Amino acid sequence: MTPTELQWGGFTATGLQHSHPTAIGVGRVDVVGEVSAVFERYERALVEGDVATLIALFWDDPRCRRFGVADRQQGAEEIAAWRRAHPSVPEGRALRDTVVLALGDSAAVVTTLFTHSDGATEGRQSQTWFRFPQGWRIVAAHVSEVPLG
Repeated sequence: MTPTELQWGGFTATGLQHSHPTAIGVGRVDVVGEVSAVFERYERALVEGDVATLIALFWDDPRCRRFGVADRQQGAEEIAAWRRAHPSVPEGRALRDTVVLALGDSAAVVTTLFTHSDGATEGRQSQTWFRFPQGWRIVAAHVSEVPLG
């Protein structure tokens, strides 16, 4: 197996080239497209402070987890309460090196780097998405920042 990259809009899908790639489903372009679209919806809601959309895109289950820069939530209720108290991100958020890795037809991982206009930190964000009957939902998320300079 060798590494491969597929482009979808502004996102990159990475996977492994396998003799039967559809059999293992890594890097499926259709899944990358779907998850890229819902990730863009999430990011837009995050920047605009659209709390209802942010809450709706997390799995409504007590097993859902979110680790933030200086916080953590266990379960949909804690995530929703945290998001209501922190509806958006600082101005000037810019993403780069966003990668969507499809894992079959029902799961994907999105990783991205971000900065804010002050340029003081580099943020790192990862989300695990799963396709439920009601659509794609985040089942686990992690955000961290490291100082620059």
